[in-house]
Order: sequence, then structure tokens, then C-alpha cells
Amino acid sequence: MQYAILCYNSEATISAWTKEEDDACMTRLAVVQDSLIQRGKLGPVARLLPTTTATTLRKDHEPPLVIDGPFAETKEQLLGFYVVDAESLDEALDIARDLGRANPGGSYEIRPIGLYHPDPRRP
Repeated sequence: MQYAILCYNSEATISAWTKEEDDACMTRLAVVQDSLIQRGKLGPVARLLPTTTATTLRKDHEPPLVIDGPFAETKEQLLGFYVVDAESLDEALDIARDLGRANPGGSYEIRPIGLYHPDPRRP
């Protein structure tokens, strides 16, 4: 089954990192990602741009309302996600723990994916 591992953390904290701190974190995460690739467990991974670049479409208005910024103010923001192929929730949690050791702080939300359409342009 595929799981989404949603990465939450304080955007203010992460954006305050120096380039060296960010690069070091990405290097640690690359080690975990490489292991997942070798085991055929890693799907798409995305790092989202800051919430200041977000636009929200509020569907509960007629016509729908477009506003700048994220939907809600929170202590932690959705900063990115992983799609992993895991045999069980326990395995997905193990993967999230490995990612967490490489990138401490914040939280990971793990959700099963009910429907997935891979990019049809890719072989």
C-alpha cells in the first residue's frame, strides 16, 4: 500500500536555517531516500515553497473565493511530503522514524493513499 508522509514543521524555524544547515539536513535526508530507492519503496517527494507563495481557493463561496496565503494559521506548516510503498502502517512509521532522525523537529502525518495516478508521461 502507498502512504503519504506529510512533513510539518515551523516554517519560521526552517526558513531561519543558514544555507549550510539546510544543505546538511538535505544531505542526511538523501541518505534515507537513497536507501528507500534501493528497496523500491520511494515514490514522489516534494518540498513546498513557503506559505507566503500560497494561494487558497475557498470552495464554500459562490463563486469560489481566491485569497493569498495558506488556508489557516497554525504553529506548524505543511512543508512537503513523501509517497512511500509500505507493506503496513508499521513499515510506513519506521520510514517516518528514519526520516525524523535525519530531520528532527516538527511532525510527520502518515496517511494511506486511496487513489494514485502516476505521471502518464513517465515510462
